[in-house]
Amino acid sequence: MAITLRLFALTKAGVVMALSVLLLSCTPAPQPYQWPLPPGFPKPAVPADNPMSAAKAELGRYLFYDKALSGNGQQSCASCHQQASAFAEPTAVSTGSSGDKHRRNALALINVAYNKTLTWAHPELQQIEQQLLIPMFGEQPVELGISGHEPQVLQQLQREPYPALFDAAFGDEEVSFQRVTQALASFVRSLISLQSPFDRYAYQGDDSALTPEQINGMNLFFSERLECHHCHGGFNFTQSTSHEKQPLDRRPFHNTGLYFTARQQVQGLGYPDKDRGLAEVTMQPGDDGRFRAPTLRNIALTAPYMHDGSVATLQQVLDLYQQGGRNNTEGPWQGDGRLHPAKSNFVKGFDLTAEERAAVLAFLHSLTDTHFVSNPAYANPWPVQR
Repeated sequence: MAITLRLFALTKAGVVMALSVLLLSCTPAPQPYQWPLPPGFPKPAVPADNPMSAAKAELGRYLFYDKALSGNGQQSCASCHQQASAFAEPTAVSTGSSGDKHRRNALALINVAYNKTLTWAHPELQQIEQQLLIPMFGEQPVELGISGHEPQVLQQLQREPYPALFDAAFGDEEVSFQRVTQALASFVRSLISLQSPFDRYAYQGDDSALTPEQINGMNLFFSERLECHHCHGGFNFTQSTSHEKQPLDRRPFHNTGLYFTARQQVQGLGYPDKDRGLAEVTMQPGDDGRFRAPTLRNIALTAPYMHDGSVATLQQVLDLYQQGGRNNTEGPWQGDGRLHPAKSNFVKGFDLTAEERAAVLAFLHSLTDTHFVSNPAYANPWPVQR
C-alpha cells in the first residue's frame, strides 16, 4: 500500500511538472519592438541594458509631457521639445523651469536613435540615457531642476496612471530615476521620422512625390558645387549617424564661420567665450566653434537655426552658406566669421541663380514629415489642462 501511494505521489508530481512546462511553452514570448521603418532600413543600435519595448516607450511618453518631472512642477521635457516644431522649440534659446536661460538652441528630437553623438558639441555623449541626466539634474543652467527635489519628484511619479505604466514596462511598480531615464530614452528613440515627400520619392519609389523644382534642388544639394551633403548626408541628413550596420564615428563637428570676434583673434580663437563649442571639451584651439551638424529632416519646422538660434529663417541659413560664413558688423561679437582659421573647408560659398535658390529651398521643404508632427503616438497623453 505504501509503495502504491508513493508511486501515485510521484506520478502526480510528474503531471504537475509536465503541465507547468506546457503552460510556460504556451505563454507568448515578449514581442520584439516594431520599428516604423521602410523595408530594408537598418535598425538603430540600442543599449543592451535598455532594450526597446512599446510599454517603456509609452511610459516615457507620459514622463516626457509631465511637468511633475521638474523640481518646481513648472516644466516638462516637452516645454522645450514641442511636437509641432518637430520636437524643437521656436525660440533662439531655451528657458529652464526656474527662469535660467540656456546658451544653446533646443535640438530637434528627430531620429535621435540613429545619432552617434548627442547635444551640440560633446563627442563622448553617445547614449540618450546619459544625455538625459543633463536637463534632469544639471544646475548650470537649471533646466528641469530635479536636483534637491528628488523625493518630491519620485512621489509625484507614483500617482495614477504610473503604477500600471511602470508595471507594464518593468514588471512591477517600483519608481526610480534609472527607470525614468530608461523609459524617457525609449520614447525619444521611438521618435522616427521617415514619411516625408523625399522618403516617398527615395525609398518608396513614388516618382511623383517630388516636384521637378524639388528634384532640381535635391540635385544641387548633393552636388560638389554646393557640398551640403558632406555634413548633412545619408538617410538622416547628418554626418552624426550610427546604426546596426554603421557603428563608426565620423567626427561630425564643424565650424561654419558664424563668428570671428575681433577681441579674441589675438588668441587664435574667434567664437564668443560663452560658447566655444567642441573646444570646451577637447581644449584644442582648432576645435573653436565646431558644433555637430544637426539633421535637416523637418528643417522647415525648426527655426531659428544654428547652435545659438542666431539665424532666424531658412532663407537666411542659405544666405550664410552662399556667403561662406557670416560677417557680424554690429553687436558685441563683431568680426568676419568667414575668416576664422578653423572654418570648415566645405563652407566656402557659392553662387546661385534665383531659380536655383528657390529649388534648394523647395527641396529642404520636401524633408517635412507632416505625419511625424501630428502622430498621436508621439502626442501629449495627459488631459488638455496639463
